[in-house]
Amino acid sequence: METLERILGEQPFFAGLNPEFLRLATGCANNVRFEAGEFICKEDDPADRFYLVRHGHVALQLFAPGRGAMTFQTVGPGEMFGMSWIAPPYKWTYDARALELTRALAVDGVCLREKCDHDHDLGYELMQRFLSRTIESLHATRVQLLDVYGAKV
Repeated sequence: METLERILGEQPFFAGLNPEFLRLATGCANNVRFEAGEFICKEDDPADRFYLVRHGHVALQLFAPGRGAMTFQTVGPGEMFGMSWIAPPYKWTYDARALELTRALAVDGVCLREKCDHDHDLGYELMQRFLSRTIESLHATRVQLLDVYGAKV
């Protein structure tokens, strides 16, 4: 039987997480669906969740005057995005737009922050995972910038 806890536990971000921590995180998660072209979030909107992509692809974009929307990273199945819920001011710093029909798990950041405040071991484990993901994201963005701008970066 496909339960939300099992689906969440199969996501690379949560793989190997203590079963009790996974149960707590599952209480903050739900399935979501976005149509092709639909915005998932917009820059400066309140950042109150993060997403784990199950199917489809999402473009993470910045708007540049005179150039329009510029994709700086594309995320797909097994990847996550949206770390702005972790620390104030809790605002999205980019737009995220579904490139095709996309199914994801949305994890309520407010709910998860409260659980981390209550259980510091859970908070420590998740912050280690988010820090690792942040570093991966910075490296991926650097590689993409090298592709766009050449060796000048």
